[in-house]
Amino acid sequence: MTAPVHEKAPVGARPRPNGSASWARDLALGVRFAAAGGREGWIRTLLTAVGVGLGVALLLAAASAPHLLEERSARSQARSESSSDSPDDLVKKSDTTVVRVSAETEYRSRDVGGYLMRPDGARPVLPPGVERFPGGGDMVVSPALKELLGSPEGGLLKERLPYRITGTVADPGLVSPGELLFYAGSSTLTTDNGGYRIAGYGDPKAAEPMPPILVILIILICVVLLMPVAIFIATSVRFGGDRRDRRLAALRLVGADVRTTRRIAAGEALFGAVLGLLAGVAFFLVGRHFTGTVVVWGVSAFPADLVPAPWLAALVVVAVPVAAVLVTLLAMRSVAVEPLGVMRSDRGRGRRLWWRLLIPVAGLAVLVLTGKVDMHGDVNPYPIAGGAVLVLVGLALLLPWLIDACVNRLRGGPVPWQLATRRLQLSSGAASRAVSGITVAVAGAVALQMLFVAVGDEFNRLTGQDTQRAQFYTFSAVATGDTAARTIEQFRATKGVTDVIGMVEAYAMKPGKYKEDDAQPTTSLTIGDCTTLREIARLRSCSDGDVFVVHSKDKESADWVDQTARKGKPVELNYLAGQQPGEKSMLWTLPADAPTVAARLDPMGQEHTGIVATPGAIDPGALPHAQTNAQLRVDRSVKDVSEYVRNTAARLDPAMRVVALTSTVRDEQYATVQRGLQVGGTATLVLIAAAMLVSQLEQLRERKRLLSVLVAFGTRRSTLGWSVLWQTAVPVLIGLVVAVAGGIGLGAVMIRMIDKTVTDWWLFLPMAGAGAAMILLVTLLSLPPLWRMMRPDGLRTE
Repeated sequence: MTAPVHEKAPVGARPRPNGSASWARDLALGVRFAAAGGREGWIRTLLTAVGVGLGVALLLAAASAPHLLEERSARSQARSESSSDSPDDLVKKSDTTVVRVSAETEYRSRDVGGYLMRPDGARPVLPPGVERFPGGGDMVVSPALKELLGSPEGGLLKERLPYRITGTVADPGLVSPGELLFYAGSSTLTTDNGGYRIAGYGDPKAAEPMPPILVILIILICVVLLMPVAIFIATSVRFGGDRRDRRLAALRLVGADVRTTRRIAAGEALFGAVLGLLAGVAFFLVGRHFTGTVVVWGVSAFPADLVPAPWLAALVVVAVPVAAVLVTLLAMRSVAVEPLGVMRSDRGRGRRLWWRLLIPVAGLAVLVLTGKVDMHGDVNPYPIAGGAVLVLVGLALLLPWLIDACVNRLRGGPVPWQLATRRLQLSSGAASRAVSGITVAVAGAVALQMLFVAVGDEFNRLTGQDTQRAQFYTFSAVATGDTAARTIEQFRATKGVTDVIGMVEAYAMKPGKYKEDDAQPTTSLTIGDCTTLREIARLRSCSDGDVFVVHSKDKESADWVDQTARKGKPVELNYLAGQQPGEKSMLWTLPADAPTVAARLDPMGQEHTGIVATPGAIDPGALPHAQTNAQLRVDRSVKDVSEYVRNTAARLDPAMRVVALTSTVRDEQYATVQRGLQVGGTATLVLIAAAMLVSQLEQLRERKRLLSVLVAFGTRRSTLGWSVLWQTAVPVLIGLVVAVAGGIGLGAVMIRMIDKTVTDWWLFLPMAGAGAAMILLVTLLSLPPLWRMMRPDGLRTE
């Protein structure tokens, strides 16, 4: 047997690298091609960098959310009252204690936080962010409030806050840079006229745990907002595929094998991804600098709060380049790069459907098998997030097959339609990649909207308030002298107020001494004119000087009222008499002929049982301890009528509370999650619009010579413009159909997990409208570059 002959390498020849060395060489060669590819190569690389950079910037912003929420919570907790809920006798007066009362208000749908404060000594505790305690008639304001008060828009608010600005609240005392907050000094505030004493700031109590339903919503929001970003990044690294394929064919002609060309292509994508990563960091830092001046859905943030979590930032830095290489290698598997040309291997055999359907079905199966969520236990986020990711990824993978199946059956029609459909038939992959982000975003949004509506009843409570009888409720703890009469008179004189239901409320007690364990019979005492009393009791007749005993339908409650309201017997009108030093008894005899009437719900939905009297029977100014409230009916057609009401309330009592009546009240945690969805959804929609525009420009650039040829042969520009519209519209419409179907399915399964039922099947209509608007916007923005690319000089070549 002849021994095999081993050829020896020529003397001086370098050995061919293998393994990791060959990978590094080919990737470096791809980077070199991308960096030294001339003007065309740099345009392609910059498009990739911009696309990847936008996605990376949004990912870094999402990675900053934990730190942002933590810092906002810490500042909010640091300025909360450490003893705000304690009775006054538990906070002893000292040189550092402060008497204060909330004076918060609202101005044109914006919350304005504020307090009136008076120091007890020379060294009062200061709220965070305040360097100097404001004196009487002075106030310290947040920068946003100072700007508002100094502008023409804040004229009505300036009337409500007639204090001299002596300083600003620093960032440590604000939850967000756009917050409206003030601390005003008072020389008359005491614990007897509505104030309460505090010893310091910083409430150590832990935040309330998040309900399981909200945890599910947050998980789904994160998946829905981040999936389109990931898809966009994966799409961006494939920009310029046609030109790259032709260059790879030239490399095959000079001796490169298939694996080498694939790795070189991955190197080009890696270069664009790394540039995109750097661009994303730059976009994030620049955008971070302006976050303090941008308000989205009423939410703003300090730039210092936008700090990505280290492990999340490291994950983004590693995942983006790795994903670029993997996506390119996966895409090159369907491309046959030969020395004489490039062939798309999937055009002949078509796309396979079975595995594309398997992924969303598997995601739904994971969610179904997870079962119902325990509303009183912890939520396992992994199966929920994993199932939602599989469903949304499956929809994105299903889209290319469906676009192929639809456009391959399109025939005939006007010339623009034929140009568009033929282009889609030849290369539907680029169109499906551009639309996949919209598909995922719309599907997730539909599922989220279904889930929000289904759980809305859990977090929206009916108040029982009658918004037809009154629109505002005011409350004041001050009722001295003629306060009640002035309150009614001034509110009736307020611009836009049509009716006032004003009353003074106090407590009446059965006189006598009782043991500590015995409850002293007590009932409420309400004083108002006959118009007011008819709103709270069913009266046959009423005149000034009348007194009534009002019963509710509950017999036990009526019996308790009768223990105090004994007709012809005295009642004690000072409930603190005998309990605190200096409090004198004030006895008053209930008339023996006082009729007993039935209670009627007031506009607030409350009953006023007990003793009800007109001012002619009891002088409200003589009551030692009372509260004044008014319920107002206004003319909504009067502009800023709510601001006029609040200004009158501030003149009467700076601490008077003004509440707008509403039929429902929304849970604050639920509202916070919904605001987060609105902010994140807005950012994602902007990114998707940018993604479609960048993808459209890249496709037009690839077809620059073809467009010039068509124009040279006499094709009208309007024809090409309409063809661009149809090329965008057809894939988007198909994607919207897939998104609506997938979103409804995902939403129905998620609703089943929380043991709810679907209440509205038509929530997809707004999102479908947003998709249609996006088509029009992208088309309009792509028309100017299209006109430039259709010039005859596009036929020149080198």
